[in-house]
Amino acid sequence: MQFKVDMELCQGHGECEMEAPEIFRVVTEGGRGPSVEVLLEDPPESMREKLQAAIRYCPNRVIAWRTEDSGGS
Repeated sequence: MQFKVDMELCQGHGECEMEAPEIFRVVTEGGRGPSVEVLLEDPPESMREKLQAAIRYCPNRVIAWRTEDSGGS
Protein backbone atom coordinates (compact mmCIF):
# COMPACT_ATOMS: atom_id res chain seq x y z
CA MET A 1 0.00 0.00 0.00
CA GLN A 2 1.39 3.32 -0.93
CA PHE A 3 0.38 6.76 0.21
CA LYS A 4 1.72 10.28 0.03
CA VAL A 5 1.94 13.15 2.50
CA ASP A 6 2.15 16.79 1.47
CA MET A 7 4.76 17.85 4.01
CA GLU A 8 4.49 21.52 3.05
CA LEU A 9 0.85 21.64 4.12
CA CYS A 10 1.16 19.41 7.20
CA GLN A 11 0.60 21.33 10.42
CA GLY A 12 1.38 18.45 12.78
CA HIS A 13 -2.04 18.10 14.41
CA GLY A 14 -1.20 14.48 15.25
CA GLU A 15 -4.41 12.77 14.17
CA CYS A 16 -2.40 10.46 11.90
CA GLU A 17 -0.15 9.42 14.77
CA MET A 18 -3.15 8.72 16.97
CA GLU A 19 -4.75 6.55 14.28
CA ALA A 20 -1.61 4.80 13.01
CA PRO A 21 1.39 5.20 15.36
CA GLU A 22 3.25 2.43 13.54
CA ILE A 23 3.21 4.57 10.38
CA PHE A 24 3.37 8.20 11.57
CA ARG A 25 5.09 10.24 14.28
CA VAL A 26 4.74 13.96 14.93
CA VAL A 27 8.05 15.75 15.40
CA THR A 28 9.16 19.31 16.11
CA GLU A 29 12.34 20.40 14.37
CA GLY A 30 14.31 23.59 14.79
CA GLY A 31 11.49 25.88 15.82
CA ARG A 32 9.60 25.11 12.63
CA GLY A 33 6.54 23.78 14.43
CA PRO A 34 5.24 20.25 14.41
CA SER A 35 5.12 18.10 11.29
CA VAL A 36 4.69 14.42 10.55
CA GLU A 37 7.47 11.91 10.04
CA VAL A 38 6.63 8.81 8.03
CA LEU A 39 7.99 5.75 9.85
CA LEU A 40 6.72 3.13 7.41
CA GLU A 41 6.69 4.15 3.73
CA ASP A 42 4.97 1.03 2.42
CA PRO A 43 2.86 -0.45 5.23
CA PRO A 44 1.51 -3.99 4.93
CA GLU A 45 -2.07 -4.67 3.91
CA SER A 46 -2.86 -5.56 7.53
CA MET A 47 -2.55 -1.83 8.40
CA ARG A 48 -5.03 -0.66 5.73
CA GLU A 49 -7.74 0.28 8.24
CA LYS A 50 -5.34 2.33 10.36
CA LEU A 51 -3.95 4.13 7.32
CA GLN A 52 -7.46 4.79 6.01
CA ALA A 53 -8.40 6.31 9.39
CA ALA A 54 -5.28 8.52 9.33
CA ILE A 55 -6.25 9.74 5.85
CA ARG A 56 -9.87 10.30 6.88
CA TYR A 57 -9.14 12.22 10.09
CA CYS A 58 -6.26 14.44 8.91
CA PRO A 59 -7.63 17.98 9.48
CA ASN A 60 -5.64 19.42 6.58
CA ARG A 61 -6.23 16.47 4.22
CA VAL A 62 -2.52 16.16 3.44
CA ILE A 63 -2.41 12.34 3.40
CA ALA A 64 -3.74 10.50 0.35
CA TRP A 65 -3.52 7.17 -1.41
CA ARG A 66 -0.80 7.17 -4.05
CA THR A 67 -1.95 6.39 -7.54
CA GLU A 68 0.33 5.15 -10.32
CA ASP A 69 0.41 8.55 -12.01
CA SER A 70 0.84 10.66 -8.82
CA GLY A 71 4.65 10.38 -8.86
CA GLY A 72 6.76 11.60 -5.91
CA SER A 73 5.68 12.41 -2.36
